[in-house]
Amino acid sequence: MNMDFWDHHGLLFILCMFCFPRLTMLFATPWGGILWWLGWALAPRLTVAILATLVYGGTNPFLVILTWIWALALEPAEKEVVHRQGRRLRRYRIR
Repeated sequence: MNMDFWDHHGLLFILCMFCFPRLTMLFATPWGGILWWLGWALAPRLTVAILATLVYGGTNPFLVILTWIWALALEPAEKEVVHRQGRRLRRYRIR
C-alpha cells in the first residue's frame, strides 16, 4: 500500500495542514473511526504524523520525518499557548 504523496496532494495541501490541521483533516481526508475523531479533537498534528507514517512512509520518508518534527514541536507549543490564554482570561474575567 505504498502511495506517493505527490500523486494525491500538493504544496497547498501541506500549507493548509500546517496552518489549519483540523479543518484540513475534516474536509480533505477520509474520516476514520473513533481513533480518528479522538486524534482530530485532541492532537491533530500527531494524528497526521501517524497517518503519514502509515500511508507514505515507504515512498516519502523525508516528508514523514518533517511531519513528525512538526507534530512533536508544535503540538505541545499549541497546548501551552491555549493554557496561557485561558489563565489570562480567567484572571481578567468580570465578576
